[in-house]
Amino acid sequence: LSVKEDARERDDDDDEKEEEKTTTTTTICHPEKMTTTTKKTTQRRTRRPTTARGLINIASATTKVAVIVLFLSIAFLFGAVREVAAKDYYSILGVARGAPESQIKRAYRKLALKYHPDKNPGDEKAKSKFEELSNAYEVLTDEEKRQIYDRHGEEGLKQHQQSGGGGGGGHPGDIFSQFFGGGFGGFGGFGGMNQEPETPKGDAVQMDLYVSLKDLYLGNTIKVIRDKDVLKPAKGTRKCNCRQKMVTRQVGPGMFQQYAQNECEECPNVKLAREKSTLMCEIEPGMEDGREILFFEEGDVLIDGEPGDLKMIVKAQYDKEMKWRRGASDNNLYMDKEITLVMALNGFETEVTHYDGRKIVLKNEEVTTPGFVQTYKGEGMPRFGKSGKFGDLVVTYSIKFPKKVPKGSKQIVKDIFSSDFVDF
Repeated sequence: LSVKEDARERDDDDDEKEEEKTTTTTTICHPEKMTTTTKKTTQRRTRRPTTARGLINIASATTKVAVIVLFLSIAFLFGAVREVAAKDYYSILGVARGAPESQIKRAYRKLALKYHPDKNPGDEKAKSKFEELSNAYEVLTDEEKRQIYDRHGEEGLKQHQQSGGGGGGGHPGDIFSQFFGGGFGGFGGFGGMNQEPETPKGDAVQMDLYVSLKDLYLGNTIKVIRDKDVLKPAKGTRKCNCRQKMVTRQVGPGMFQQYAQNECEECPNVKLAREKSTLMCEIEPGMEDGREILFFEEGDVLIDGEPGDLKMIVKAQYDKEMKWRRGASDNNLYMDKEITLVMALNGFETEVTHYDGRKIVLKNEEVTTPGFVQTYKGEGMPRFGKSGKFGDLVVTYSIKFPKKVPKGSKQIVKDIFSSDFVDF
């Protein structure tokens, strides 16, 4: 009984109000003088007893906060993954961001015929490429979807579709059939698709695009400004769309003459002018030397035809600062490293910073001879299209010798190195 009474008394003490004295200092600013008054006040606060219900509420609130933090972390993680995986629809079709709809349609037509599954049976890469083309075409030929994609990217487009803003993700075959007006039955003609006469195109232009090793290692978007010929309206008209037509004429009783005659249409006149265009080249990690980046209809113009295509050929640059170069036929990085004679004789340990900020330790505890080669596995260039796989870093050492040896040290050098020399 005494134990219970003591416990009740402690609870009653917790319920009592405690007095706490505080000091409040007030500073009054006046143009002529400044006075400070100090006033002592007494505040009352009530300490409430901690109950089991209070503990449960605190635990529940803590759990809710933890769940919210975990949910936001997962959402951020998946958002980041989707952002990394997002692809550029313009690059997929090989057109500039400001390309008109007619150019987008021509680009889709050309590439869809190339990568159609009926033309590439059993080729999963071609099938995947065909699906990407169809998805990109569906978005970029829809005015509303294209505006959303240009402003907010692929993630914004997905959110728009999830909120009921228009259907998305049409079947690639349906898009192809709507475009060409035919089915998938047999590649020869694509199921009765009408064959249209091929429109003449201008010459294709090929350019070398020199890319730094850092951009090829990490990936980047490179802006290229190109000066090219374009067609501009001019005064007057001209003959256009000329074609040969066979004409038969009677020249006498039972006598006919057949000959070819040119027939042309009247078209508005045009002239050539120079214009600068901005192209965005998407460099993916590990792109090989010689890989083509296609820009549809960015080549030479052709009157009464379509412009040719532009092909950018990726060329890896030598890194003068790091003294790194890329292998011609592999994903290795080759480095020329110069060390001093003292380091070569006594052993050395030094660091180099990779393009992603990691430190790589170069070390040799033995004597290093000129031309000595070390290979560091997995420290080379990423393998294009193979996530997480890298080539090697191959380091070739050269020795920096002193310009001269002091006269008093020559005999010492002879005594030390009288034997055990390396033959080259």
